[in-house]
Amino acid sequence: MKTSDFNFELPEELIAQHPSGVRGQDKLMVISRQTGEVEHHMMDDLPSLITPDTLMVFNNSRVRRARVYGIKETTGREVEFMFLNQIDKDCLVWNVMVKNAKKQKLGMNYKFPDGTIAQIIDWPGNEGTEFRALKFDFAISEDWFETNGHIPLPPYIRREDTEEDSERYQNVYSKEVGSAACPTAGLHFTEEMLARLDAKGIERCFVTLHVGLGTFLPVREENIENHKMHEEVFTIPVETAEKINRAKAEGRPILAVGTTSVRTLESAADEAGLVTAGTSSTHIFMYPGYKFKVIDQMFTNFHTPESTLIMLVSAFAGREHILNAYKIAVENKYRFFSYGDCTLLK
Repeated sequence: MKTSDFNFELPEELIAQHPSGVRGQDKLMVISRQTGEVEHHMMDDLPSLITPDTLMVFNNSRVRRARVYGIKETTGREVEFMFLNQIDKDCLVWNVMVKNAKKQKLGMNYKFPDGTIAQIIDWPGNEGTEFRALKFDFAISEDWFETNGHIPLPPYIRREDTEEDSERYQNVYSKEVGSAACPTAGLHFTEEMLARLDAKGIERCFVTLHVGLGTFLPVREENIENHKMHEEVFTIPVETAEKINRAKAEGRPILAVGTTSVRTLESAADEAGLVTAGTSSTHIFMYPGYKFKVIDQMFTNFHTPESTLIMLVSAFAGREHILNAYKIAVENKYRFFSYGDCTLLK
């Protein structure tokens, strides 16, 4: 299949630049996987759209203040780094995505706001990419990011982060710090909504997948089969694996909240759809033709044209159904992407 097969027209004004006025007050489009039929709802309607026997799976990763600006020693110019993950056993070296990567060369030093110095060092696989390895003299902590970093808003939000983003670009149930981007399907859930789901008897469980900025890398291959996915680390607790496997055995529907939950479950499953607890990594790439083993329903946002995420939802609900639904969403002025409205595919 061609990358261009997943393109669609999206007016710039429909890309949400700010969260809705009140968390959870968003439009919700329900899309039938079988027929492509769409229904227009509000997020407030969600409990009535889910049967009580459903198991919902959430990603509880919490966003790190991962966008950090350093001053290049040789020029005195500011350089933007996006910190992704530690990549050495001593926790001194970080994998970062950097703006103007071609100009950021081996041996260059950068000073960060608190005076910390780091140097670009050689690391396998970074040649010709947006990624660099930054080495520090000490293991930096989450406190370091709180002091030096900014909320890593995605590139299509064309503004600087504000104090509002510190709260609104985190899920209310987020717990495990490590993501360089929010698993944004969860942004629609409030404590009140979780309580309403509980009151209906809808069971939920959590996985952890730390989102990397590879999520936003464009598909540069003309044929999507040639695209290489980024790698992400995930953890499935024993309790979660037991709940999922029990639900599968009982024939109950499993609803994944967000594409990161989907990637986690499908990566950890055997052919029967049973998942194994533990920590692993995935570079799974789901596009039309992929056979889903675990999930039956998906709650997610509206995704960018020609992205791996629109390919994933097209694999789940059909490319024609998704593109038609997105066309209807544009006509009805749904808000798109991280701070936008949401969909339920069932």
